[in-house]
Amino acid sequence: MNKLLANPWITAPVGVVMYLAATVLFWQNPDLPRLSAKLAAVVHGAGPSWDFKNPEADLLVSELKMEKKALDLRQQQLDDLAARLQAERAELGQVTQTVRQLQSEFDKSVIRVKEEETGNLKKLAKVYADMSPETAADVLSQLDNEAIVKILLYVKEEQTAAILEALAKKGQSNSRRTAEISEQLRLSAHNTPTK
Repeated sequence: MNKLLANPWITAPVGVVMYLAATVLFWQNPDLPRLSAKLAAVVHGAGPSWDFKNPEADLLVSELKMEKKALDLRQQQLDDLAARLQAERAELGQVTQTVRQLQSEFDKSVIRVKEEETGNLKKLAKVYADMSPETAADVLSQLDNEAIVKILLYVKEEQTAAILEALAKKGQSNSRRTAEISEQLRLSAHNTPTK
């Protein structure tokens, strides 16, 4: 029998007979369209294709919605931070401007005080220059070294020498003090004011 079925002259007519039998059998079956509709409904789900439900897709959609809410919250936080930074920048700008204004006023005040001090020092220098060196030394010895140096910068060199000599003759401690004053005068020489 296997030889008979292996023969190409036999297999071709058997295949044609089986094809015709299957065609007639399915063609005359009136339930075939209903069966194919039921099969399609089972495969694709009940109802039209746009009502298709997939739990995985629903899960993905819910995850996307949660991520969008998180991103919206983060964006709101960033916007709030940007607004706060902008306000702080404006406040820092105002404070900086106030500090600059105060610095400018302070600088003007310092310059004015220095100018007034210079005028006063020149007047004092003239007064001490008009005194005898001994009297000037007595009065200056009551001041601190810094004040003496400031005054002596405006006194002529000859008169300064006489005053320092009179101050040094008052004793050992005054000799040491005269040396300190001389050293401060030497260091202040580059700022010697015009007489």
